Order: sequence, then C-alpha cells, then structure tokens
Amino acid sequence: MPAESSQTLERGLRLLRLLADGRRGRTPTELAGELGLSRPAVYRLLTTLQSEGFVRRDRDGRVHLGFGVLVLARAVQPLLREGALPTLRGLAEEVGATAHLTVAEGDDGLAVAVVEPSWTDMHVAYREGSRHPLARGAAGLAVLALRQGRTDYVTTEGQLQEGARGIAAPVPGVPWLEASVGVVAFTPLDPEVVGPRVAAAAAELATALA
Repeated sequence: MPAESSQTLERGLRLLRLLADGRRGRTPTELAGELGLSRPAVYRLLTTLQSEGFVRRDRDGRVHLGFGVLVLARAVQPLLREGALPTLRGLAEEVGATAHLTVAEGDDGLAVAVVEPSWTDMHVAYREGSRHPLARGAAGLAVLALRQGRTDYVTTEGQLQEGARGIAAPVPGVPWLEASVGVVAFTPLDPEVVGPRVAAAAAELATALA
C-alpha cells in the first residue's frame, strides 16, 4: 500500500477510535485538535467515512459514529465467540459453573459465548444471546467497573435469576472491546477462590485478543 494511502487509513482509524470513547460527539475543529491534523484534512476524512456510513453528523454539526460500524461489530461477534471458547471451557471445567463472555451494547450486556461444565449434576442454563441491563448482574457490573478504570472482580446474588450467584471480571486492555468474563451457579461460589480465577481468565482472553 502506498505510504500516503496507509497514512490516510491510519488517520481514519484514529478518528473512529476517538468517536468510540462514549462522549457526545465532536465538532470537526475538536477532531482536528485532538488528532493534530488540519481542518481540511479532517473534512476529507469525514467525507469518505460519512459516505460509507461509518460516521454521521447531527443537526448541530457534531460528528458521531455511524451505523455502518454496527455491521462490522456483528461480523466480529462470531470471531469473538470462537476466540473466547477455549478460555471459557477451561474456566467452566475448573470452577464447575457456567462460564460466559458478555459484551456491552449501549446500556445492555449481551452474552456472546456460554460454556456449561461437563461434570456437574446441576448448573445454570444461560443462553447465548441473552441480554440484560449493565446495572444488574455481575457481568454487567464488571463492564461498568471497566468504564471506571477498575479491573477487579464483581460478585452478585439473585440479581438476574433467583438463587443464582455470579462472579465476573472485566476484560482489560482491549481498547475496542467492553466485555467481561464470568461464571454463574446455583451452588455457593467462594469469591476468594473463584474471583481470582475469573480475573485470570479475563486477562487470558485479553491477551489472546490483543
């Protein structure tokens, strides 16, 4: 790829990453300042990205991510699930509880991968595709903790299902992903034993995705 084209691509990706940080959009002038680019250069990037649906402008002229990004995100989910399964399988077998990977979609958490232990008499049936508010359940609370810069594990009981206990930890250090790894069971889970194992699994997955 010619150097000029490569530089343009790199600038466009940096622009998208800025817009993905959750703030309420930016003006082209703000983008130019944060990227260290001229306003004409930013306008050229925005024209291309907007034509492909990756950014949009509101009526105040502020720039936001476009819905074209969602199409890419949906394509990534099967790859993310495939990459997470070995880690989740090891966690489920070791802990004896249903293990899951949950990703943030706005204010909700979406279970994209679930593995049940093979050797237990009873375990929680947790369906892939299940969705719940981030403010309820260990998986969602771990994502909210990540947004606050915390990577410690979270424990809950009975928040999503009566009698179910959950422990989850954020997946750290992956800028493009807000997610958590967790386990859920009807039997007691010792946080001091299971919590560090869940956090280690989340870190293992982060390394695999980096």
